[in-house]
Amino acid sequence: MRFVTEASDAGKRLDHFLHACLPEYSRARLQQWIKSGRVQVNGSPGRPAHLLRGGEQIELEAAPPRPLAAVPEDIPLHILYEDTDLAAIDKPAGMVVHAGAGIHSGTLVNALLHRFGSLSTTGGALRPGIVHRLDRYTSGVLLVAKNDAAHRALAEQFSHREVEKTYLTLVHGSLAADSGRIEKPIARDPQRRVRMTARLASGRSARTEYRVLRRFPGFTFLEVRIGTGRTHQIRVHLSAAGHPVVGDRLYGAPAAIAGRPPLARYFLHAWRIGFRQPSTGAPVRVESPLPAELENWMRGL
Repeated sequence: MRFVTEASDAGKRLDHFLHACLPEYSRARLQQWIKSGRVQVNGSPGRPAHLLRGGEQIELEAAPPRPLAAVPEDIPLHILYEDTDLAAIDKPAGMVVHAGAGIHSGTLVNALLHRFGSLSTTGGALRPGIVHRLDRYTSGVLLVAKNDAAHRALAEQFSHREVEKTYLTLVHGSLAADSGRIEKPIARDPQRRVRMTARLASGRSARTEYRVLRRFPGFTFLEVRIGTGRTHQIRVHLSAAGHPVVGDRLYGAPAAIAGRPPLARYFLHAWRIGFRQPSTGAPVRVESPLPAELENWMRGL
């Protein structure tokens, strides 16, 4: 790729200029390319902090992305429930479910492959066994299918909204009612593509029900049930209602809370899941206790 800087670009850093030209690439990736000599400024290797003067000839040779792969890794797993068809995992906050942009190791899938050897193939080579997902910084119960028949049966239950999904969360502010329902469509935020939004008329239908468990000065502890499984659904709906999840800066929570220690995640936990066993149809309910770091943080209130 070739670029020519304008007089208006004078004083800009090289990495900032390239990021403005190529927003589809992260600044970290562009800086890596600059440092590895893939960016030439007037025929010489550039530096990320190089200040432009205007009129420079810039050439960039993009590196091919590292191929994604699911590989077994010896990572500890906490199994909450297991039978011949599936396992229910207690996913810790911070663990990514499967490989994605910039993340190749330490994933739940890699840990599962080491623990079980083989899983269902319905989700593809990168997502073996994965029937549904949890956000990276959400902890709690996640179901994993061991074979394709179980995967299809569970996926059908999710599709028909027959799976009971209950979360625990702490939000900012005091909700007026002790229980309620939020029904707003969810769509990708056109201004910030890493976010979802419930402030547009368009989007996919979504329903979130909540019940107040406890009230604190400035905070409310909720039990939340979702009838749909949209991306970031609970976080988006509660933020749209004016009550962002504690620690969730992407959706409006403050970066710091006076007198309280920082929370290196958001306060959202997949507490309970109920479903029918794929082979027998027997009802199964699995629960994950609230993690100690969330319990202790809330106790401090």
